[in-house]
Amino acid sequence: MNVATVTLPAHVIKARQATQLIFLVCGLGMASWAPMVPYAKDRLGLNDGNLGLLLLLLGAGALLMMPISGMLVSRFGSRIVMACAGLIIALSLPLLLILTSTTAMAVTLFIFGSGIGAIDVAMNSHGVHVQNLYGRPIMSSLHGLFSVGGLFGSLGLGFLIKLGLNPVPAIISIAALMIVITLTQYRNLFSADFERGTMAHFTDTVQTVSGNQRFQWLDGRLLFLGAMCFAIFLAEGAVLDWGAIFLRDIKGISPEFAGAGYAAFSVAMAVIRLVGDNLVARLNAKTVVISGSLIAAVGLIVILLSPWTFLTLIGFVLIGAGVANIVPVLFSEAGSLPTIPPTVSLSTITTMGYTGLLAGPALLGFIAQQFSLSIALASVALLLLVVAFVYRIRDSVN
Repeated sequence: MNVATVTLPAHVIKARQATQLIFLVCGLGMASWAPMVPYAKDRLGLNDGNLGLLLLLLGAGALLMMPISGMLVSRFGSRIVMACAGLIIALSLPLLLILTSTTAMAVTLFIFGSGIGAIDVAMNSHGVHVQNLYGRPIMSSLHGLFSVGGLFGSLGLGFLIKLGLNPVPAIISIAALMIVITLTQYRNLFSADFERGTMAHFTDTVQTVSGNQRFQWLDGRLLFLGAMCFAIFLAEGAVLDWGAIFLRDIKGISPEFAGAGYAAFSVAMAVIRLVGDNLVARLNAKTVVISGSLIAAVGLIVILLSPWTFLTLIGFVLIGAGVANIVPVLFSEAGSLPTIPPTVSLSTITTMGYTGLLAGPALLGFIAQQFSLSIALASVALLLLVVAFVYRIRDSVN
């Protein structure tokens, strides 16, 4: 811990810890869905194209709720939105494992996605308030707990099943843990009045432009960062929604451990993000984005070409390590754009990013149906190479 944290009020330190745990809940919920995807595909008798359509409902729910949750956060505060969304995610999870109707599954995925979208906007908004009070970057460490949740979520269900626990009680146990964390941390999060006070203090310089705020999301700088987020989140979504199926159907790994790829991805991402604040301080943002995109692209190539399971898992590690700190860097850059309030910039790039995370894998499903899953994942590797190239030449173009 830096010395600066010692002088902070206790409620600010508790708020950071509570925010980290909410990030953990979000990661746990999303990752618990990853090992359930093959079960859902088999239970509902879906091909890759139909599964892609089903996954599109998850993305649609999230994307619809993001702008709505932004308004709810402004009106009621982020903690009430985080609490409600966390409970929705937790209560939806067991249904995703047992529903046998495609229609019911689609509706539940839409609700589940809505909870994901709402909690993501609210927890990042709350994280900005906490970071402002800390006076130094902490976003990588917050996102690091999301990745820790991804690790336990992706491995937890398969591990409990392997121990002999029925899948339904196993996922109920995970959901119960999420509910307990959400309810116990609620009081440590900032109230709506406190958030309004900190926002007024840190955004005095942008209040004069609020009259044109509705059009500020069209700023070219912001759209560029949003496009970068789209690509990086799409790579994460590819691992989340298709990693387990790729390992089972292409690499022949047993269903119980098909989530190992996402687990390896999450371990690498968690480790790199937890040290990411210091890493970003030593390197510049441009280096983090370019090198990270290249490393992630190499990781995808490795999992596609590797004939060995161990090397395939190393590929997932490279993807996680590569993309780990790109999103926190892009969020920080967007939040510091002059003349654009952070509430506008963060909601814009979050929405664009989640389009890649939640709707992108549906597009990959169509590609997999027309060609193959390997070609779909290869297209993600190509997109990451484009990110590195475009980010590299941005300054010379400007």
